[in-house]
Amino acid sequence: MTDPTPDLPSAVAAALAAVREQGPLVQCLTNIVVAQWTANVLLAVGAAPAMVDNPREAGELARVAGGVLINLGTPYAETVQAMPLAAAGAAEAGRPWVLDPVGAGGMSWRTEVAGSLLAQSPTIVRGNASEILALAGGAGGRGVDATDAADAAAGPAQGLAREHATVLAVSGAVDHLTDGRRHVTVSNGDPLLTRVTGVGCALGAMTAAFAAVGDDPLLAATAATATMTVAAEQAARTADGPGSFAVALLDRLASITPDELRASARLELST
Repeated sequence: MTDPTPDLPSAVAAALAAVREQGPLVQCLTNIVVAQWTANVLLAVGAAPAMVDNPREAGELARVAGGVLINLGTPYAETVQAMPLAAAGAAEAGRPWVLDPVGAGGMSWRTEVAGSLLAQSPTIVRGNASEILALAGGAGGRGVDATDAADAAAGPAQGLAREHATVLAVSGAVDHLTDGRRHVTVSNGDPLLTRVTGVGCALGAMTAAFAAVGDDPLLAATAATATMTVAAEQAARTADGPGSFAVALLDRLASITPDELRASARLELST
């Protein structure tokens, strides 16, 4: 794994350009509430969605997709059966995969499923602070909602990253990302992000897209997070509320340029 360059905003901008140029195929095993939104977000940013979540095809597609998202938002028996198959298929083919442990800690079955998937060594784990704390043995949040601040999960995230040789991306007012050695904060965003269902879930899919075009998962997670949050700031300037913000966010994800991302991303890297 290579370090992000000292000019992290430029590295993030280059990652966005690579997604646009390569158009990676992202397999999404995600929840029914956000499937269409997630597919549209991937299309907007320049990737290609494949919403394949059944056990007969999940492992097969994971072997050829650029990246894979496994999201626990609405787990059903069949999709949960498909998840370890997709994770194994991705690992066998050397494809990155992202775990989004939605609601971990709040409900026992999905917490157990999240733990078993974590043991399969995801490339990146992306979640809110309560979900990440639950993976580290905490209580979790209120259902799928966080009750903890992102900075409260920064230390446990670092420990999980080291233990499982993965990257942890903790979403919040300030996003915290770590591979256990390096730590990045992303200080962009807007409160309207919390008023649109599925933004975090779609960010998990974007993270898989960025991981598909690079060899540094921490940089990929940082670039995806920065792209989403800077686009959100742009969208909020013209939005009247959550509805118009959602439409504007898709538009900004499609129109944001690498130069705009480089100029606007507020990033801090420490080791």
